Amino acid sequence: MTDAKQFAAQVAKTIGAAPTAAPKRRLLIDMKGIRKSYYVGRPNELEILHGIDLKVWEGEFVAIVGESGSGKSTLMNIIGVLDKPTAGAYTLDGIDIHNADDNELAAIRNRKIGFVFQTYNLIGRQSALKNVELPMLYAGVPGGERSRRAAEWLRRVGMGDRMKHQPNELSGGQKQRVAIARAMVNDPAIILADEPTGALDSQTSRVVMDLFHEMNETYHKTVVLITHNQNLAEECQRVLTLLDGRIVAERKGSGRRGVL
Repeated sequence: MTDAKQFAAQVAKTIGAAPTAAPKRRLLIDMKGIRKSYYVGRPNELEILHGIDLKVWEGEFVAIVGESGSGKSTLMNIIGVLDKPTAGAYTLDGIDIHNADDNELAAIRNRKIGFVFQTYNLIGRQSALKNVELPMLYAGVPGGERSRRAAEWLRRVGMGDRMKHQPNELSGGQKQRVAIARAMVNDPAIILADEPTGALDSQTSRVVMDLFHEMNETYHKTVVLITHNQNLAEECQRVLTLLDGRIVAERKGSGRRGVL
């Protein structure tokens, strides 16, 4: 059995050991007429998003696909409250983003959204454990509880024996598992994954995608996957295609794990 297959079996056994009851579904992401422009009011004003309508319900596993330049990153930044739209309405888990101030937006990002990026965004010279603790530090969780929860999630993603390792001592797949643990520790409403397998080989990508399936199926987390990879998108329950700043197609995915 390969290392990737052994790890996948371990993940299924470990994470599957503590399922939770499926909550009542609610509307988490509600976007209406979202537009995003840069250089507003200048001769070179450029509109990237041209009226996006998007609804995502609790417990969904949704893919947003599109080629480079389609507006995926811009839309991801708005979904993740890293940027505000120029026009339109966005309600995230009942919160009107337009009327939230900077402190409220920071709290929303910390408590409502777990981010997983292609580049991992881990802090160098900090152990895996300390990296996973970081969102809880910003949320004011006491030190002992931070360490306990961080260690628990590292074990759940198969990194229990790498807690003291720094990012430069980890492989790409291991870094991404640490990032997934970090995304989960504050029990967010949404996991927002931006090209999470873009820097990984096919075997490691399979392991990472299996983890997202486990987060969705076992812990009932809403997962929004931003990707250009059609094979990854097909594994999601719903697939939205973005082209030139517009959602031009929506279809059902298989919702099942495939072969990468």
